[in-house]
Amino acid sequence: MRSRRLPRRSARSGARPPPHRGRDVSTVDMETPLPEAVRTGVRDLVLVLADSKRLLGMRYAEWMLGAPELEASIACSSMAQDEWGHARLLYALLRDFGEDVSHIEHGREAHEYYNIELLDRAAGSWPDLVALNALVDTALTIQLEALRESAYAPVRQRVGKLLEEERFHGAHAAAWVSRFARSSARARDAMAGALQRILPDVLRWFGPDSPSVSLVPAGIVDAEGSALRVRLAERVAPLFEAVGLTAAVTEPDFTGFDEARRRTSRSGPDPDTLARIRGDKNRVFLMD
Repeated sequence: MRSRRLPRRSARSGARPPPHRGRDVSTVDMETPLPEAVRTGVRDLVLVLADSKRLLGMRYAEWMLGAPELEASIACSSMAQDEWGHARLLYALLRDFGEDVSHIEHGREAHEYYNIELLDRAAGSWPDLVALNALVDTALTIQLEALRESAYAPVRQRVGKLLEEERFHGAHAAAWVSRFARSSARARDAMAGALQRILPDVLRWFGPDSPSVSLVPAGIVDAEGSALRVRLAERVAPLFEAVGLTAAVTEPDFTGFDEARRRTSRSGPDPDTLARIRGDKNRVFLMD
């Protein structure tokens, strides 16, 4: 399969430095104190985003040597760097909540991770990876967009830069879905199947319309639950239509849903993923 030329940014990705190396990732003061329940909700949301971005970056990195073509490999490398950089920025915010960031990044067990459960295991195929790119990456972006005008200043001050770097990710997903749509029936069906399989879990990830702790009244986010699901469906509708599907917003099944971790599974990343994401083999060399 031949590729459409990628944006110049991805073509340079092999040479550019990691996106956040050397940046100031220190925390900043909040403008106003948050009620304790809201504060806990903000902490959980930051960890959900950080863990999901950390794991998504790993899933992209796994295709740096296995993508269908060189440019796709370079794009995976670039997106992995972006997501890991975003994760580091978000983890750093947890210092404001009294968290040991080093332990958060390198010392937790699987059941302590807050990532979207679709990232617990590696993508089994290139269409599966593109589906994660199209839906999980976009869902994370939509959640960040809901924080753009947040009353919680440390997040608000960083969201703009994160979203700027996310634009390329959406373009990459759209380009690949379009290519699958124009390819053989087998390729188109594989892409359609991957999108259909993960959409319900992605829609559920936004949580219920009436969570136990709502962040909307406090001005932390501008929307929750179904409003975010609708935004996702509208954003990815052209991708679904390209492969003959409809991105229908159905009411998720929240049976067993953990609102803090945004998961139904009580486990977490599989053992191989956990060992790599914590850096177990290289623990002796950790310098951060």
